[in-house]
Amino acid sequence: MRALLAALLLIGATPAGARELKVCADPNNLPFSNAKEEGFENKLVALIAADLGAEVRYTWWAQRRGNVRETLNEGLCDLIPGVGASLEMLGTTRPYYRSTYVVVTRAERGLDIASFDDERLRTLKIGVQLIGDDFSNTPPAHALSRRGIVDNVRGYMVYGDYGTPAPQAAIVEAVASGEIDLAFVWGPVAGYFAGRHGGGLKVTPLARAFDGPQLPMVFDISMGTRRADVALRGEIEAVLAKRHAEVRKLLEDYHVPLLD
Repeated sequence: MRALLAALLLIGATPAGARELKVCADPNNLPFSNAKEEGFENKLVALIAADLGAEVRYTWWAQRRGNVRETLNEGLCDLIPGVGASLEMLGTTRPYYRSTYVVVTRAERGLDIASFDDERLRTLKIGVQLIGDDFSNTPPAHALSRRGIVDNVRGYMVYGDYGTPAPQAAIVEAVASGEIDLAFVWGPVAGYFAGRHGGGLKVTPLARAFDGPQLPMVFDISMGTRRADVALRGEIEAVLAKRHAEVRKLLEDYHVPLLD
């Protein structure tokens, strides 16, 4: 019995002396990550680990408010992929991509909306991503609200229905089904799920990077470490720079709208 227990404990263990790259990621957050390691951030972590000669060890944790404090700061991991480059609560690498909010429409409609000032927005059925707190909702939700465009707007939670395999897909599927006419969606989410519909859906980047001086629509995305982990951050930056072409190809394969 003791021999069996010892054998079970060794299954999946990292070989003695091998380097570990401890990563915190969401187990159900495509196109970014999932427990099957099908997201583009999973693929990027694997690329980094291979270059560092390290074994990846995941701590799966839903990306909700407080997750940095509860995971990285508690020592459960050393790296969180896909964080805003300006987050002050952790140390961030140089950005590995820049993306934007986009407009998702059905291609057959021929809508060419790329601005919150388009008068058609006052009559069309619009979808926006919501977080839940009026003061921390997504930039498009605020941009529409400040123009008084409210009654014809439907919200779709960023976290979605966590019991489904792709919680963030609902807003894009609502456009595809005709439930709404268009949706303002974060670029990587929009590109990935719209790509599942072939050419049936159109993804149009917003024309302006800011809606007024305080409301950005474009964001730089980085890898996050503890602020004190300068050496690890430097190693990751070096890999990202060396593998720049592979990183870009990976993002393009997932239909992430990229801004240079």
